[in-house]
Amino acid sequence: MTPAELLGHIRKQPHSRTSLKTLFRDLRLRGEQRIAVENTLERLVARGELLELRSGQYEVAGANKDQIAGRVIVHRDGFGFLVPDTPVPGVTGDIYLSRDSIRGAMQGDRAVVRITFRGREGRAEGEIVRVLRRAHPTIVGEFRITRRGMFVAPFDQRLRDCVEIPEGMEIPPATAQIDRIGAKTVTVTDVADLDGMIVNAEVLDYGDDGGRPSGRVIEVLGHADDFGIDVEIMILKHHLPNRFPGEVLEEAERVPEAITEAEIRSRRDFRQLPIVTIDGETARDFDDAVLVDKLPNGHFALQVHIADVSHYVKPGSAIDIEAQMRGTSVYFPDRAVPMLPFELSTNICSLKPHVDRLVLSALIEFDHQGDPLSFEFCRGVIRSAERMTYTKVHAILEGDVELRRQYAPLVDRFSTMRELAELLMRKRYRRGSIDFDLPEPLIEFGAEGEMVGVTRSPRNIANRIIEEFMLAANEAVAAHLEATGFPSIYRVHDSPDPKRVMEFEDIAAQFGYSLGVGHVPVQKHRYHEKKTQGRKVHKDVELPAEIKVPSKAYQRLVAQIEGKPEERILSYLMLRSLKQARYSAENTGHFALAASHYTHFTSPIRRYPDLIIHRLLKASLDHGTYSGEPELKSIAEDCSLTERRAAEAERELVEWKKAKFMEERVGEEFDALIISTAKYGAFVELAEWFVEGLVPIESLPGDRFVYHENVRKIIGDRTRRTYLIGDKVRVLLDRVDPLERKLQFSLVEPVRAKGPRELAKRELAKRETAKSGKAKGGKAKGGKAKKGKRNRHRG
Repeated sequence: MTPAELLGHIRKQPHSRTSLKTLFRDLRLRGEQRIAVENTLERLVARGELLELRSGQYEVAGANKDQIAGRVIVHRDGFGFLVPDTPVPGVTGDIYLSRDSIRGAMQGDRAVVRITFRGREGRAEGEIVRVLRRAHPTIVGEFRITRRGMFVAPFDQRLRDCVEIPEGMEIPPATAQIDRIGAKTVTVTDVADLDGMIVNAEVLDYGDDGGRPSGRVIEVLGHADDFGIDVEIMILKHHLPNRFPGEVLEEAERVPEAITEAEIRSRRDFRQLPIVTIDGETARDFDDAVLVDKLPNGHFALQVHIADVSHYVKPGSAIDIEAQMRGTSVYFPDRAVPMLPFELSTNICSLKPHVDRLVLSALIEFDHQGDPLSFEFCRGVIRSAERMTYTKVHAILEGDVELRRQYAPLVDRFSTMRELAELLMRKRYRRGSIDFDLPEPLIEFGAEGEMVGVTRSPRNIANRIIEEFMLAANEAVAAHLEATGFPSIYRVHDSPDPKRVMEFEDIAAQFGYSLGVGHVPVQKHRYHEKKTQGRKVHKDVELPAEIKVPSKAYQRLVAQIEGKPEERILSYLMLRSLKQARYSAENTGHFALAASHYTHFTSPIRRYPDLIIHRLLKASLDHGTYSGEPELKSIAEDCSLTERRAAEAERELVEWKKAKFMEERVGEEFDALIISTAKYGAFVELAEWFVEGLVPIESLPGDRFVYHENVRKIIGDRTRRTYLIGDKVRVLLDRVDPLERKLQFSLVEPVRAKGPRELAKRELAKRETAKSGKAKGGKAKGGKAKKGKRNRHRG
């Protein structure tokens, strides 16, 4: 029975509700049939299409309009929101949860909420009825010994309650130690030694009855400032699977490295061609290799060869199950958490130079306009001629004599690659594809592994060559699967949210720019805000109606601001106005790429959706079918979540490392740029380091400053001194909190000497004031003049 059929059966029951026992009886299920239905029920619950009200009791999601399932988001101040699994009729946005109504739920938990209030404008409030699935089976934090007992204070500030550790559960059992990038083995025999150390605690009781959560320590990491502990904290905080189960490692070790002659004969042989890989200097897993030929008719023949991971990782195998759970590899500055075991990711599947490797190949012919004329896909075998880096290829194309001599047979090939890449870029530009050239942070390390700097990651023509070729291959595969009627996992990107577009337009207008959307229609909504002593205040808010902004509008603005001082700010704000790309079994197009179909095919070593696409592509080439089609929606949703989890962990660790790096620079001055303003201050980015921090509004000198939300400016009450996005300022680093990853700055006001011209102006002003006073009968001081001054300040 398929998930859709089972869901349809439950929907026909009274109140769209049933029990496991009733299902078994009504459907006359026995043995393995029962197991299959139980597994299907679990998948439907995980996808949010079914609610498990209590053990063995199920209800179709949305059948009860006041009971909604979704994911809990908790603010550090204690309140939170429920993000519904599916849109709720009559409700706009998320469901608000007060501090008391969260009832023991934690950040990221899946829960059922009962709606307790519905506003006419679509706003809703609720209270948690039941937690369906816990997001935090373990919690990493600081072990503390107090007079009231022993606790673990969570590292994640969104987890409000400390975990109580009962006596006897403080010392973890002896287990095999994990390599933590050179960190020393931590051995603790005395509970007193744990005070202040970072530990990982298993939660045994979540305190659903109103009590405090309790658990036991299962791992001691060390002190927060120990070398390598920051990576371990991020891994544990975000629950990244970083230890391969024994059966996965055993299966990986059994994979043969040698390729049989029979396998080679069954494939297209590309081994004699000068195919190369081009990656970063520190890359260890090589997914893709490329070759470009210029044809006699002036067309280009692009070959994109991708590691054939699906040949080694079979559906349902231990490696496949683990890879699906991980979803993606996670890349930290000094460590990677791979999706696949190292035997595959850095050896057997990796397209290392001068060795035979199996590939899945995309062969595309482009005309002189960059339009694809034909494409072909096949299983192949290659032998990479060279392992090139972006730096080397860029230097060769820039005319480096030594490198051009060293790689003489490939120099013309790289020039042809650049020619095709530039052609493809122009073609994407014509159709409206957006290219944000935003810098990314690059953490620099010394010889001993210590952090020595934060710089902007370089992006040159070599990076762009590979980006263009991968985009072309991904688009070609998506078009092929759609044309052949095969199911797929698409990479989709929805149109921007109208509210964010309007916010961006307001800021862009301050710099003299616009997306050109014209008049924005708005809708008025009224909501109720609770004040002290039970008072309710009615407020009206205007929200933009639907805005259809073409991607070309963004593209034109990107071109207008290129090279301008405001480029960094506006590019960042434009990116924020767009939605996040995601995986979907339904094709809705890719807004930013202006592509009607797009997928991920080129990185199967580090992304699970790419591995699924390889299996689908092979099935289409063999004129077969894909038996896992019903699971594609679930896989797409899960991979979107694991992708966001990985990105959040990577970003958070970089911010932490930057904060620790800046600790030694407290008291130093820096040039900076205001990149954002808020009611509590201005966020600045340092010009020298790729580091951000806050200048609190109360620390601004010379006046009492207030944030004006309508113009997003911070303005002084008396002086009218204004701070806005894009201003260049000089700041002093006052304080660093590395655990919260926060930097606090203050503005440095330049001390100016009073020159002759300024003194002359002041003297002239004094004389004019004196003359004015005499002309008004000596009432320059006091009387009505004084009253007028007071009234002017009131206004």
